[in-house]
Amino acid sequence: MADIKRIVIGMTGATGAIYGVRMLEILRARGGWETHLVISSAGLVNLKYELDMDRAELYRMADFTHGINDIASCIASGSFKTEGVVIAPCSMKTLAAIAHGFGDNLISRAADVALKERRKTVLVPRETPLNLAHIRNMAAVTEMGGIIFPPMPAFYNKSDSLRAMVDEGVGRILEMFGVDACGLYKPWTGLGG
Repeated sequence: MADIKRIVIGMTGATGAIYGVRMLEILRARGGWETHLVISSAGLVNLKYELDMDRAELYRMADFTHGINDIASCIASGSFKTEGVVIAPCSMKTLAAIAHGFGDNLISRAADVALKERRKTVLVPRETPLNLAHIRNMAAVTEMGGIIFPPMPAFYNKSDSLRAMVDEGVGRILEMFGVDACGLYKPWTGLGG
């Protein structure tokens, strides 16, 4: 059990529930990772609408689940050791809460904890176009050490598969945490490679 690493995955009400779901699938398949999932009520709406998946089905994919308002949860404390937090997808509301240290629910609190403990914090915002408040909030999170990772596919792979485009983003995010993403996407090797 000493080799198990913990990661918190938050899912909010932005479109792109597939990103959080796919991360859970990959981490379970790769092994060696303990997943802690939190999903907002708007995230549940998107999960149902986009993937026709309900809460129970999603919860079975995670090792541990936490209620959005459970501020007494283990992941609300820096003494609970994790590799960090990924919020995928990340709504602009959640981005704003994190940028301003407003831990009003367990997702924004878990991100706040990761930032204060200098742990990897990756936000996957799904909104376009961006207004100035969004850009400033992204800058604030970046200045605190967080990573803003909009899931923009690389077209050099010439993929016409939604699954391949999702896997590329998810693979690149998980690699930041040291997860082997072999087979999830083809890295750029240059024009000669």
